[in-house]
Amino acid sequence: MGRDKIEVGGCVMELVEGDITELEVDAIVNAANSHLRMGGGVAGAIARKGGPGIQRECETWIAEHGPVPVGGAAITGAGLLGAKYVIHAVGPVWGEGEEGDKLRRAFNSSMRLAEEHGVKSIAFPAISAGIFGVPEDISARSLLSAALDYIRGGSCAIPRIIFCLYGDTFSMFSNVLEELVG
Repeated sequence: MGRDKIEVGGCVMELVEGDITELEVDAIVNAANSHLRMGGGVAGAIARKGGPGIQRECETWIAEHGPVPVGGAAITGAGLLGAKYVIHAVGPVWGEGEEGDKLRRAFNSSMRLAEEHGVKSIAFPAISAGIFGVPEDISARSLLSAALDYIRGGSCAIPRIIFCLYGDTFSMFSNVLEELVG
């Protein structure tokens, strides 16, 4: 298996295999759609375990602010989950173009919201690699390079960044991380 933990200047990025809803972190990231409707995949797991309050908060957010643009993010409470927050990051659908850049923007938007809310640990899924159809290697390369840029940037306002994955997706992210860090 590839390298699964990188430490730079007090900031840690790690890959873990498992259920994102079970992690002990301040915030978990939901791979969201622009209308924050929580159906299947990661969103469905978050909705089931976190309870209906998260979806209600999403609906309120949309009513007040409108749809979240691709590459953007919104934040809600985490309902019954152990985390404090759910950050809903809107990734691209495969085929719309500039998917890698949009994934990097979704990562950065999530991190900005997390910093604004005092988050010290955050967990990401493989944004857009599920029903949105972005190939796992593109999701991995875009998200991991954005995370490496963040931890190498020196501010380290969020000292623990996790990518929580499973199966072949974990293996893909691990391989891409090994390529990126040598």
